[in-house]
Amino acid sequence: MHYFILRNAIALNFSVWTHKHKLERIRSPWERGGTFSSRDGAGRLCCDTQFNWLLKEEVHAVLKQLQDILKEAARRFSVATPGFEGQLKQENFILGSSTMDQVKGVLTMQGEALTQADINIKVAKSNQPLHFAFRDDKQWKLQQVQDARNHVTQALQLLSSRDESYHFKTGAEVNKLMDAVMLQLIRARNRLTTPATMTLPELASSGLMKMFNPALPGDLMLNLYINLSKLCLTVYQLHVLQPNTTKNFKPAGGSVLHNPGAMFELGSSKFEVSHVHTVECVVPWLNDTLVFFTISLQLCQQLKDKISVFSSFWNYRPF
Repeated sequence: MHYFILRNAIALNFSVWTHKHKLERIRSPWERGGTFSSRDGAGRLCCDTQFNWLLKEEVHAVLKQLQDILKEAARRFSVATPGFEGQLKQENFILGSSTMDQVKGVLTMQGEALTQADINIKVAKSNQPLHFAFRDDKQWKLQQVQDARNHVTQALQLLSSRDESYHFKTGAEVNKLMDAVMLQLIRARNRLTTPATMTLPELASSGLMKMFNPALPGDLMLNLYINLSKLCLTVYQLHVLQPNTTKNFKPAGGSVLHNPGAMFELGSSKFEVSHVHTVECVVPWLNDTLVFFTISLQLCQQLKDKISVFSSFWNYRPF
C-alpha cells in the first residue's frame, strides 16, 4: 500500500513540476517512424544513426532536465525570507505525538540549522514539566541536511561539466557520467532517509547535550535528527545502576533509536535507559526534495537503459 501511495505521489509531483516548467520528452527517430528490428547492413546503419542522435540530442535534453530538477531541489535547502534576499527563511515546527504527551517541543529551522528550541518534558519524579531551550549563543547544525545539500551541489557540478557544446563519443562515457550523478543522488537521499547510528556514550558526550539552558540533568539525554521528511526529537530518561545490580551489565551498541533497558557506561557510572519518547513533525520541503531525488534517479536510469538497448543490438550474434 505504501509503495502505491509513494508511486502515485511521485507521479503527481512530477506531472505538476513538468507542466510548470514546460518540459517535453524528446522523441527519438525510431519513435517518429524509424525501425530498430533489422540486423542487416541497412539495419546497422539505421542503428548507428539513431545512436548518434541519442548522443547528440537526447543525452543533452536529459542533462538539461536533470539540472532543472536538481536546481529546484537545491533551492529547497536555501529558501529566502520574502522581501529579504540573502536571509534564510525561518520555519517553526511543532513536534508532538498522538499517543503520548510526555514530550512537546517547538523547533525553529533556518536552512540546515536549528536556531531555537523550546522543549517541555514530563518526568515521573516531578509534577511540573521540565522546560529547556537553546542557549542564545548556540545553533545546532543538522549535518544530514548539510551533507544532502552538498551532494546535490556535486551532482549539479557534474552535470554542468558537460554543456550543450560537448559531444559524447560513446555510450560508456554517458554511463560513466550517469553513474557519478546517481552516486551523489543516492548519497543525498541516504543522508535524509538513514539517520546516523550512535552509541549512548557518544550521544551523552555530543555537543547537543551542551546546547540547553538550563543545562540538561544527568538523567536526561536528547537526540535531534532527520528521518525521511520528518524532524525528530528523541528523549531518553536514565537511571543509575547500583554496583550490586551490574553483574548482568551489557553495554548497548550503536543505534538510531535505543530501547528501554539499553545500558551504557560513562566515566565511573553505569546507566540504563528507563523511558524513551520520540516526537516528530513533517518538513514539507524535505518531502519535495526526496521526490526530486527519485525523479532524477529515474531519468538517469532510463537514459542508461537506452544506452543498454544499443549495446544489446551490437553484441547480438545470430546462431
